[in-house]
Amino acid sequence: MSEYRLKLAAMLSGALLYSSISIAADAPDKAPLSIVVTPTRTAQTADASLASVSVVTRAQIEQRQSRSVADALSGLPGLDFSVNGGRGTASQVFMRGTESDHVLVLVDGVKIGSPTLGQSPLEHLPISQIERIEVVRGPRSSLYGSEALGGVIQIFTRKGGGELSPSFSMTGGSQETGEATVGLSGGGANSWFNLSASGTDTQGINACRGVLNRAGCFVNEPDKDAYRSVSGNARAGMRFENGAELDAHWLRTESDIFFDGGFVNEGETMQQVLGGSAKFNPHEIWRATLAGGRSWDNSDNFLNGVKRSRFDGTRDTVSLQNDFTVAPRHVLTAGADFQQDKISSDTVYPVTERDNTGVFGQYQAGLGKHNAIVSLRHDDNEQFGNKTTGNAAWGYDVTQGLRVNASYGTAFKAPTFNELYFPFFGDPDLKPETARSSEIGLSGDHPFGTWGVNLFETRIKNLIGFDSVIFRANNIDRSRIRGLELQAGALLAGWQTHANLTLMDPENRSRNANRGNVLPRRAEESLRVDADREFGRFGIGASVLAAGKRYDDLANRQELEPYVTVDLRSQYRVTDKWVVQGRAENLLDRDYETAEFFNQPGRSVFLTLAYQH
Repeated sequence: MSEYRLKLAAMLSGALLYSSISIAADAPDKAPLSIVVTPTRTAQTADASLASVSVVTRAQIEQRQSRSVADALSGLPGLDFSVNGGRGTASQVFMRGTESDHVLVLVDGVKIGSPTLGQSPLEHLPISQIERIEVVRGPRSSLYGSEALGGVIQIFTRKGGGELSPSFSMTGGSQETGEATVGLSGGGANSWFNLSASGTDTQGINACRGVLNRAGCFVNEPDKDAYRSVSGNARAGMRFENGAELDAHWLRTESDIFFDGGFVNEGETMQQVLGGSAKFNPHEIWRATLAGGRSWDNSDNFLNGVKRSRFDGTRDTVSLQNDFTVAPRHVLTAGADFQQDKISSDTVYPVTERDNTGVFGQYQAGLGKHNAIVSLRHDDNEQFGNKTTGNAAWGYDVTQGLRVNASYGTAFKAPTFNELYFPFFGDPDLKPETARSSEIGLSGDHPFGTWGVNLFETRIKNLIGFDSVIFRANNIDRSRIRGLELQAGALLAGWQTHANLTLMDPENRSRNANRGNVLPRRAEESLRVDADREFGRFGIGASVLAAGKRYDDLANRQELEPYVTVDLRSQYRVTDKWVVQGRAENLLDRDYETAEFFNQPGRSVFLTLAYQH
């Protein structure tokens, strides 16, 4: 990293750490730490995890008035988003500088995503029906197989439970936006259910300022590009006296998105997830979990109302996991996964389905102040053969509120159907992309706040890209990504504050003219600061998101300027159940792009009326 970035890191890390300990003595006790399951596939508290993990709770989503999944995740350590226009347009998430298809996305434990593109449609998932989001940074192929090269995002839908509780919200605002959500949840102490539905309709913005036959969307269509979606969610389950649990869930979103393009300019999409799980105890030390599900990713694409293409994909998964508590703080996990991907399209693919079987094992051990995890997985894919990945992590509690940890892991990403078989582009002999990552971190907590520092490096080889020599996809690229993540949270004079800073060096290491360049669409510096406070029934808050420059191309000729956005929010509780909220986004009306020629919304204002039982 350059000298000025190191100085910046030192100053900001000092400020973050100072803010986490320089707090008034009348601060309240810390809230209970969230339970996370994604890092190890077993339940643990966030502070006990040896992985770099962030949790976005329902309370944070409502407090910050997040309007999309990307909105809720933007500015988290190591995460960077690239969006091709306004609401509902294609978005990419880069985790610790890895590719956008190197992030595995789960919904209630079920893998989602497009088998053809290899990416997950986060832009269409309804934020109103999400209970929490767990983000695990770093390789997790040793537990989840392909796609978890950069990390894992797991989305949990609203579960319900407790007394019968209706909910309702209605939002209106800029870009002729209207949104509504209605739900009903309950179930009691040992059972749960949630039913909810939501809809969004916005006229949007002009998605692209493209130049005809040259760049961006390759057309010049200065119009507003609308977005409409309707979603439904159902979840139910029961816990029995012997400790057994049954849970079933369903989520479906249908969307109609308009955009600018010379080949297609409208898409009708359907994303659906259906799954369930059964947990039981064959023995007092043995916990078994059987889970399965299917995800659908369907899209019809049009040009000026005329259908041009169809891509439908399904992903079936079945998993059996066994957890053995062999002693206090010693857990042995053994399991197996089966996955089948299928596609159906009016584009001819020579192969339309493939299977993958994986077996994995993990051992979690604690002895005194030491904690360690070792995991290993073997995948057998009928297209590319066998792949073995592993992960090892160690943590040491220096004091009750200070921990040091280190980890090393390997990961892989299987080629997508497009990369393998798309006409005149794919190559069925492609090898999987592979990576090895190392990390060291320091974190602490005390009655007033928390803080953390992580250094990481990831080296990736056999990256798949377009090879102009053979005019098709090929394993041609390599990259080396180094980064520093700083975060701190505190209560300052009644204000709940949190700050994240990421400094990154995502370097192209390919053996060509682009060697040494910055990987496209990754900001080398990003910062997010949040502050919220309540005054009785009235609450106010603000978010500041800053991102450094980035490039839109491998050659680093197309530079995207740095930017800062400021959001303000407020709310007033009319009664214990009725609340009025207001949010101003991009208050300074900043013009910026995360992908060249694709516009982002300017200053926008939204007003919400909600009933929360």
